[in-house]
Amino acid sequence: MALSRFEYVKGFEQEDKLLPNCWVVVRIDGKGFHRFCDVHRFNKPNDADALQLMNMAGMTVMQEFNEIVIAYGQSDEYSFVFRRDANVYQRRRDKLVSYVASLFTSAYMFHWARIFEGRALTMRYPPSFDARAVLYPTEENLRDYLSWRQADVHVNNLYNTTFWNLVASGLSNAESEQRLQGTLASDKNEILFSQFNINYNNEPVMYRKGTILLRKNVTVPDGTGSKQKFIVPIFEDLISDAFWVKHPEILDKKQKHDDTFQLAGQDDAAVQPILSYQLEVYQRRRQGMNQKTNQLPTCSGVR
Repeated sequence: MALSRFEYVKGFEQEDKLLPNCWVVVRIDGKGFHRFCDVHRFNKPNDADALQLMNMAGMTVMQEFNEIVIAYGQSDEYSFVFRRDANVYQRRRDKLVSYVASLFTSAYMFHWARIFEGRALTMRYPPSFDARAVLYPTEENLRDYLSWRQADVHVNNLYNTTFWNLVASGLSNAESEQRLQGTLASDKNEILFSQFNINYNNEPVMYRKGTILLRKNVTVPDGTGSKQKFIVPIFEDLISDAFWVKHPEILDKKQKHDDTFQLAGQDDAAVQPILSYQLEVYQRRRQGMNQKTNQLPTCSGVR
């Protein structure tokens, strides 16, 4: 582009670069999602399809950024952890935050029909998400952040599960709030079990612990035994040391973790939408490669 007398305005732009050698966490939060959930008739206290849609959007962001080592999602939020030496967009805060937020939002809308096809649920108006970038200088800080988010899942989900069962039993919202005021976790567990015959520990683990997304080797079920790197949903306690021992590559990229992720046994992970979607994409690509191979001209003779 030719220089012009107007180009001086570029001097007003300010670059806010993220401090080097720190873990970068970009957290996405739904804007006005209480209304969004009501308008679209999401099930309460949890809508499995809506949570899977969030996971699909989270997968899309991870596919775009190889620098993301782990993502964690719950309710209407998702946290993406960029490794401490990541230099994506030269660590320009505005560029990174705006792209992650826009990509997540567009992916949420793109995968809507796929997730809700069985319910014929039409999107009434587009969702919006805000985003922020926070720096954590140590591994301990990063682990504490993720532990905080998972602890938040437990507190909120236990309350919401109890609250909406009380509402379903005939109490008003105000009466249910009054009934739960001042109660401890043990009290809520007792209400669920004694009044509704619900053992909270038997609730789907995705509701109780949220969703962890990691890159893992997966044996593709196509009969060839080939392995592919997929983004997989994991439903585990990430507060304990055992999780970090099991997945050492999160904190140290030099750690080569060659264990193959088993599709079965992870809370029906074999039918998780983000896995079925990646398998379909892989199969389409393989079919396309085979078609190109079959169309190559054959040699009719030797020179």
